[in-house]
Amino acid sequence: MFLEEAYERCRNICAEYAKTFYLGTLLMTEERQKAIWAIYVWCRRTDELVDGPNAAYMSSAVLDRWEERLHDIFNGRPYDMLDAALTDTIYKFPLDIKPFRDMIEGMRMDTKNFRYENFQELYLYCYYVAGTVGLMSVPVMGIAPESPVSAQSIYNSALYLGIGNQLTNILRDVGEDSLRGRVYLPQDELAQFGLCDRDIFSRKVNDGWREFMKQQITRARFYFNQAEEGASQLDKASRWPVWSSLLLYRKILDAIEENDYDNLTKRAYVGRTKKLLTLPLAYSRAQSATHPGLSGTRNITRQKAVSMIPPLFLDESPIYFVLDMCAASCSNTSQLFEICTPINQTRNITRQKGCGK
Repeated sequence: MFLEEAYERCRNICAEYAKTFYLGTLLMTEERQKAIWAIYVWCRRTDELVDGPNAAYMSSAVLDRWEERLHDIFNGRPYDMLDAALTDTIYKFPLDIKPFRDMIEGMRMDTKNFRYENFQELYLYCYYVAGTVGLMSVPVMGIAPESPVSAQSIYNSALYLGIGNQLTNILRDVGEDSLRGRVYLPQDELAQFGLCDRDIFSRKVNDGWREFMKQQITRARFYFNQAEEGASQLDKASRWPVWSSLLLYRKILDAIEENDYDNLTKRAYVGRTKKLLTLPLAYSRAQSATHPGLSGTRNITRQKAVSMIPPLFLDESPIYFVLDMCAASCSNTSQLFEICTPINQTRNITRQKGCGK
């Protein structure tokens, strides 16, 4: 009864605060539903340490204690009911602690950085706070036994889905974040379109902003495209919810376009009817697994890319970051560097001052 109540509380939190995400979980098997709800709640609680009602009391010591508590959860010593749901999930599924620890690292970054000089820096942040969620989810979703692709590629796809989701969140929430003095957009790319923080804080949409947003939306869609291969290689029972999440998040980007790129004063929203109409398409996509193969040209591109851009996080978990999928879809290495997976191995990113500060 205790665990049932714990999972029910996780379900309620997920349903209240992540409606689109929750809709996707309803398509999962019961055990997977519970596991994903437990993971979601831990991620939300971690995020609220920085952005929640008690964020004013945030300190590095708070995050250090939260990380100690995480280790207790993984060692079977939950602190409260919600922790117990995650401990039970860890018992049932082979979860790795690393992406959970990395998410806490992302919260540390969020307490120090409110500007990102370039996409390399923003990518690293997106990995910590969202790419990690994709990596947490793969052991729960499972990989199809008949999958012709490597586990590395599937974890790669999960990482890219997380990156795409976070980039979409950033684009959806530009206006709201600006009210808190935060700009999660590459400063150098803003400057390329004659924009700076002042333009965001003024909340006025002009042609330069529209062109800038077109570029950012293209990048987010790129990551969703990279996630597709892995979504079709998951355990068959998991494909429909993952495809549903992928397609529903893409519709947020469509909504930004429909709002004439005004994400400064409007919040892009996908109505319930559109969400429901997406489910049959997601189901159709989920029924057809892909059988990828790299051509000689794509292999050459990948080799050049790997030699130019070193992998990220290979020190602890080599399975978590491979360039194959990204390189395979880029026509040249400069395109790969600009839009796909720019790398910055420096973890301590200094805060950059925007022109509007």
